Amino acid sequence: MPAVLGADLEVPVRGGRLVPYANLDYAASAPCLEPVSAAVAAALPAYSSVHRGAGYASQLTTARYEQARHTVRAFAGARPGDAVVFTRNTTDATNLLARALPEGTTVVVFDTEHHASLLPWADAVRLAPPAFPGEAVRAADDALAGIDGPKLLVVTAASNVTGELWPIAALAHIAHRHGARILVDAAQLVPHRPLNLTALDLDYVVFSGHKLYAPFGTGVLVGRPDWLAAAPPYLRGGGAVRAVHGGAGTTGTAGAATTGTATANTAGTGAGTAGTATGKAETGTAGTGAGTAEIEWHDDPEARHEAGTPNVLGAVALAAACDALTATGWTALVREEERLLARLRAGLAGIEGVHELSLWGPDHPRVGIVSFVVDGRTAREVAEALSNEYGIGVRDGKFCAHPFVRHLLGGVKDGGCEDTTASAVRASIGIGTTAEHVDRLVGALRELVSRG
Repeated sequence: MPAVLGADLEVPVRGGRLVPYANLDYAASAPCLEPVSAAVAAALPAYSSVHRGAGYASQLTTARYEQARHTVRAFAGARPGDAVVFTRNTTDATNLLARALPEGTTVVVFDTEHHASLLPWADAVRLAPPAFPGEAVRAADDALAGIDGPKLLVVTAASNVTGELWPIAALAHIAHRHGARILVDAAQLVPHRPLNLTALDLDYVVFSGHKLYAPFGTGVLVGRPDWLAAAPPYLRGGGAVRAVHGGAGTTGTAGAATTGTATANTAGTGAGTAGTATGKAETGTAGTGAGTAEIEWHDDPEARHEAGTPNVLGAVALAAACDALTATGWTALVREEERLLARLRAGLAGIEGVHELSLWGPDHPRVGIVSFVVDGRTAREVAEALSNEYGIGVRDGKFCAHPFVRHLLGGVKDGGCEDTTASAVRASIGIGTTAEHVDRLVGALRELVSRG
């Protein structure tokens, strides 16, 4: 297993003594892998701005940046023609796609989603939490069947609240049967399981470096290029533009965003027609002065949507994390995670008054994320006690999934959250988690419960 930075971190607990930190908050942000840190350190001495630079440092940095794109494409199992657009994080990547949807697109999304997938859409049909996986497929089927025009199904691969795995292959099949496309939020999947966009027949996936042991402020949108190529640039500025023409006193107004015509239709086998977007050279007249500015944006969706100097080191870090996990091998990673997850869940199940949250029951497959509540204590009280007394880091709250957590908790009041409703505690594991960390959490919770 690759090592993580901070494995030897000690933290103060009540009484002033130091104890080894038990980091069980991977689902919020995973620690940095040592190979990732090494890759960033190696890139720093020759760091320079990418693209259009003739100097050696710029050429080398550009090569590293574009190699990172290639590495992420392979890690995601993308098709050869798919776009790989670097963003700030998963939320940013999802909002980029939201801005690129063809006019009139209707989005279908479950209320179980993280806010990053729930909130960006202008026209969305929200579906109730399904009682079992087959109901999720049927609900999506019914919703998509009743929608005319372009449509997009949005779903997580692994819940950030319960860790449960969603039937994304079956949902992709249903989406394509209705001529829709599918976006999968893979932020909580890729640190725990392999992803193959092509094999699953997905149209788009998004994920973040900071959950993938590369906390350097980058994310990615991977998927079909046509909608992205036809849409206005996500950000307007250098790098996204091919040429700007016009005289003094001109700036150009916001308008159509591209030269030529792009048609967003076939989304893979069985996907059908998903909409058409057409653009032309953007022109406009400044409020003061004469003349007109004409802007020619890049047709390449990667350049088109990466205006400004990109986060090169973030891309290098993300690629290094992808390489490290691939080199370690998913069989070994999954085996160790499942061993620790079973130990954690069995320990929690053995404590009276501790209740694990689940949408589809205790036997449904999941990644290393467990949310729970403790009778008689708010989630914040539990999290603070674990930190202050035992040196354990967990997350408490609604995990940016308010509707879903409220559904799981049944609307319980007085839970210590800002909105006065109940919240939960989340423990999450990954590379660097040990059996001692798990046992310390279970033992600490048993002690807290015994106090009454």
